[in-house]
Order: sequence, then structure tokens, then C-alpha cells
Amino acid sequence: MEARIKAHRARRPSSWKTVENRFDLRNVILESENDLLLLDCLTLWLSFRQGQGVNSTEILTELESAIAASQLFMRSLIIVSSEIGMDIIPETISARQFRDLCGTANQLVANRATKVDFIVAGLPLHLKGGC
Repeated sequence: MEARIKAHRARRPSSWKTVENRFDLRNVILESENDLLLLDCLTLWLSFRQGQGVNSTEILTELESAIAASQLFMRSLIIVSSEIGMDIIPETISARQFRDLCGTANQLVANRATKVDFIVAGLPLHLKGGC
């Protein structure tokens, strides 16, 4: 995993400011002086917050607040998220809750987004907005 992280970091342009291990999305947005922010990855953020014992309603409220802050302060967000709902239904309750949380969060983000692309096998499927 360390090698994957190192390779991922090496692919980033040197001009990018990287903020890692900050999970207070709204504050990251408010503190940023950049007008474009990349959140990679929403699914990991959801997993972290759920792992901290935060319930789904609170997590979704946090996400909504972060998106609202980005709009208020005119920050464009690119949000990367995994689609985990296309697999089999998980066996455990916690895994099903996580799957449902991801689906609801992805719907929330897609509803507020001006453009949504679904990438499969490296090919974009344009779901909302222009190409």
C-alpha cells in the first residue's frame, strides 16, 4: 500500500497543493485560497467518518455543508467516488450500512453537481452536464 501511495503522489503535478489526512471537509474548503479543489476520494472520507462512529445522517449533513461552503465561497470541487452499489449485497449489517451511505452520498453529490461522469474501464460515461 505504501508503494501505491508513493506512486500516486509522484503522479501529481508539483504545482498542486496537497492536503492529506484532513477529514474536516468544510474547513479545508473554507481555508483554501484555491478556486479548484479535488477530493480524492469521497468513499474513503465516508469510511473514515463512519469508522469514527459518526452516524449516516450526521455524515451526510457534513457533506452537504462542505458542498454548500464550496458554492458560497465559489470553490469548484472535483469529487472522486467509488460506485460500490453494483456488487453483491454485503453480508454484514455494517457493510450494508456503508454501501447505503455511499449510494446516498453519491446521489447527494450528483444532485448538486453541474457535471457527473462515470468512468468504467478508463472510459467516461457522461451522466450529467457537458462532455
